[in-house]
Amino acid sequence: MMGLSTGTWALTKREILRYVRRPRNTFLPPFINNVLYFAVFGVILGSRIGEYAGGIPYITFVLPGLVVLGAVSNGFENASFSIFHGRWNEYIHEVLTSPLSYRQLTFAYVAASTLRGVLVGVIIAVIGVGFTLLNPDYGIVSVAHPVYLAVSLVLVAALFACFGILGGLWARDFDYLTVLNQFIIRPLVFFGGVFYPLSALEGTGIWYDLSFLNPMVYMVNAVRYGFLDFAEVDPLFSLGVLAVVTGAIFAVDVMLIRRGYGLME
Repeated sequence: MMGLSTGTWALTKREILRYVRRPRNTFLPPFINNVLYFAVFGVILGSRIGEYAGGIPYITFVLPGLVVLGAVSNGFENASFSIFHGRWNEYIHEVLTSPLSYRQLTFAYVAASTLRGVLVGVIIAVIGVGFTLLNPDYGIVSVAHPVYLAVSLVLVAALFACFGILGGLWARDFDYLTVLNQFIIRPLVFFGGVFYPLSALEGTGIWYDLSFLNPMVYMVNAVRYGFLDFAEVDPLFSLGVLAVVTGAIFAVDVMLIRRGYGLME
């Protein structure tokens, strides 16, 4: 692979093959979950809610948010499980003693996890488009800004892959990973504008202002703009926030691995 050393590509490939070889565990659960999401929120509730943003059908409105939910969950789960499983079974030490730099090692885990997040996001997008095709009233979902969408989706998945490495280093047992995903990540996603526009919180006082402290708001906003050309936060600002935070968390990952945090126990 151009631009990657042999060692970096080998570790990245190993991590990719780990989940690609088990598609029933990797891709089937998000497929089933999102069929249910679109059926319940998009079709059943969406028919009662109507339209948002001056004519966007509700099922189309929630599609980008569900793509983000799938991308962040799978990016985080893959990276955190890889790191923690390597620690738990003590085979991560072979990786640490390889001739890879700490930056290359971190990049390999992040790249493989980012790819998983993006693949799941694409699967969810296809499911959503399939549901819209079942009812001509929903219209055809098109991608308004494909390049912007691709960049933002990669950054979204990469950011939570970086967070996943933090989680994998911090966790003391498998329950820690469940706690992180279920009680921190998913609440942030659901309060990040997946199922409602931020304008729905205007007039509620502090809740509208607090929403902008939630990083998920910028992720959902970026992906929604890429799909629908609809944004409640400046798209370039959202992309900038994602890029800066992703770079910062990646640097923290490299620093922690260099110091051996959670790895030498």
